[in-house]
Amino acid sequence: MALPKERPDGLDKPIVVRLIKYGAKANVAVFRATNGRIGSRWRIGAGWRKPVPVLLLDHVGRRSGRRFTTPLLYLPQGENVVVVASQGGLPRNPQWFHNLVAHPDATIHLPRERARPVRARVADAGERALLWPRLVDLYADFENYAAWTDREIPVVVLEPRLEG
Repeated sequence: MALPKERPDGLDKPIVVRLIKYGAKANVAVFRATNGRIGSRWRIGAGWRKPVPVLLLDHVGRRSGRRFTTPLLYLPQGENVVVVASQGGLPRNPQWFHNLVAHPDATIHLPRERARPVRARVADAGERALLWPRLVDLYADFENYAAWTDREIPVVVLEPRLEG
């Protein structure tokens, strides 16, 4: 399948951004209400034929100090969990990424599990090079997103941490 050369028009229009925001809020509500039985699989784009696991990331706003929850696709990696700050190939990194850089202690919710405290770190170049092919295998659209932006899409490793 040939990759689109450019990002489709309209992905960064206010109406699309609003739809994504409200869709994410609905995903969070349904995931929480069902403990992940519903809302824990992404079935859009490349996920239509090969659904991708979804987690909820609770993080703290770097400026506001408020708590936010963001649904994200994830790759299990031993005890760690890997997420991608792709933002659909838009030119800027997502807010949750900047929040994790400022406040790396966060909590994730996986389907049918207790909340898991984690510490976020950005994968270094070598680790990213090893993880990226696995992430593209998980969700092929990540390759499209990388082609649509000039930024290097960050890969974030969420490592277990002890509460304390």
